[in-house]
Amino acid sequence: MPSFQTRLKITGLRPGNPPESVMDTAVEVLGTRHHVEAHQLQIAGGVPQLSLRFLVEASEYSGENHQARESAAMMRDAVEQVALTGALSVLRRSRGKWVPV
Repeated sequence: MPSFQTRLKITGLRPGNPPESVMDTAVEVLGTRHHVEAHQLQIAGGVPQLSLRFLVEASEYSGENHQARESAAMMRDAVEQVALTGALSVLRRSRGKWVPV
């Protein structure tokens, strides 16, 4: 099964939401479609960034990429209910490197 990673910048919290609700929401929503292998919060350029690694069911290459992008967008939509978001990126593991899809 191909491995993907999504990175989402978080620029703030919506009122009434605790900080942990951001990651909880991301993992829960992405987990409805894929197995989430790992997740962490990183600081990139002084901005918090969610990083989630997940598996996509094997099919044809472009279809796998499409599923990963679609799932990442769905996760961002859910996270936007509890936080303000910035840039979203989706990467695919290929020959030991993470490459944008």
